[in-house]
Amino acid sequence: MKPKFWIIFYILILHFSLTFSQDKMNYNKLTPEETNVIINKGTESPFTGKYTDYKSDGTYTCKQCDAPLYISNDKFDSHCGWPSFDDAIDGAIKRVTDADGRRTEILCANCGGHLGHVFIGENYTAKNTRHCVNSISLNFIPIEINTEVKMEKAIFAGGCFWGMEYHFEKVDGVKSVISGYIGGKTSNPTYKEVSYKNTGHAEAIEVTYNPKIVSYETLAKLFFEIHDPTQANGQGNDIGEQYRSEIFYTTNEQKEIAIKLIKILTEKGYDVVTGLSKATTFYSAEDYHQDYYKKTGGTPYCHFYTKKF
Repeated sequence: MKPKFWIIFYILILHFSLTFSQDKMNYNKLTPEETNVIINKGTESPFTGKYTDYKSDGTYTCKQCDAPLYISNDKFDSHCGWPSFDDAIDGAIKRVTDADGRRTEILCANCGGHLGHVFIGENYTAKNTRHCVNSISLNFIPIEINTEVKMEKAIFAGGCFWGMEYHFEKVDGVKSVISGYIGGKTSNPTYKEVSYKNTGHAEAIEVTYNPKIVSYETLAKLFFEIHDPTQANGQGNDIGEQYRSEIFYTTNEQKEIAIKLIKILTEKGYDVVTGLSKATTFYSAEDYHQDYYKKTGGTPYCHFYTKKF
C-alpha cells in the first residue's frame, strides 16, 4: 500500500506545482526595477514616477497581472511625490500590516504585487484616505470613445438636484447628468410648480453612464453616500416632498441592486426611508438649473460624501 500512497502524493504535488507555475507564467514579465518594487517591496524615488502628476481619464491596472485597481476619478494631488488615490476599485486592494509594524501596506488582491501604503486621517479629501502608490507598480488604460457601447440611465432623487448633479458629474464613466423632475402627476412641470404646488414630483437627476466603465451599483452606493437616506421628505434644510429620497429604477436589475444596498444599510443600523419606484417620465428642469455649480462656482450646501459601504 505504501508505494501507491507515495505515487498519489507525488502526482498531487506535481499537479499543484504545475498549476502554480502556469499562474505565474500568465503574469507580465518584470524588469529588474519593477521586480525590486513589486516583488521585493521596494520604493521608487519620489517625484520620479510616470503617474505622479498624470491627469488623463482612465483606469490604473496592476503592472504584474493587469487587474484593474484604481480609476482616474479617485486620483488627487497630494504633492507627496507618488500617485495618490482616495479610493480603490471594490475588492482590488488587499491591506496588510507592513514589515515595519507601523504602516499599512497595500497589495494587488489578484497577484499580491506590492503597490505602496495607505494612510488614513490626513484630510486631503472628503474620504480622508490616501493610497500612496508607486508608479512603477501600475499601468494605465485610457478611456476610449466607443460608439458601439450602449449607454445606460440611472435616476436618483435625494434633495436639491444641484448637489446631486455636482457629485455625479465627477464620476469616471458618467457621460452626462441632467437635473429634472419625476414621480408626479403633472406633465411638463416647472420649478415653480414642483416647489409650490402638489405635483407629486421629486427633484431628481438622470445619469447617463457607460456600464463598461462604471456599474449601476457604484452609482447607487454614491447616491446613498452623498445624502442622508434616513431623512424623510427633505434633505438638510430643504424640506418638502419634492426633496424626498427615492430611487427610480429603469430595470429589474437596478431594482434588485437598490434593494440589496438598502438591506446592507439597514443591517448597519441606518433607518433608511429611501423610496423605490419604477421610473416614469423624466422631465428636464429649466436651463438655469443645469450644471448649476459649474456656472456659479459654488459647492453643495447639503450634499457631503460620507462613506457608508
